[in-house]
Amino acid sequence: MKKIITTSNAPAPIGPYSQAVQAGNFLFVSGQVAINPESGELNINNIDDETHQVMRNLKAVLLEAGLTFDNVVKSTIFLTDMGTFAQVNEIYGQYFTADFPARETVQVSVLPKNVNVEISVIAIVE
Repeated sequence: MKKIITTSNAPAPIGPYSQAVQAGNFLFVSGQVAINPESGELNINNIDDETHQVMRNLKAVLLEAGLTFDNVVKSTIFLTDMGTFAQVNEIYGQYFTADFPARETVQVSVLPKNVNVEISVIAIVE
């Protein structure tokens, strides 16, 4: 059985997908980009602001499901420039306390809306 998770505190989907889907004890959160959910505008002034917005969007979806970053067991980071990895990694790490999730980071040629970073996560529902 699956349950669709939706919140107005994160950007609405821009295609045929859900913000998150809970299937059993797992929550699959769609990739988030730096859209400010209040204004609908991109927050891509710099890679630091962009990454913080992505993480805030992920947090909002997790909270809607009653979870936190402590529940995340897997994440995927997509970057358009691996040269920004250190900055993104530093900010990403600020949102976790311990027992970090498994992760991969890959460079891609382009992301939706021409953003620089997109992150998706899988969390465990306890």
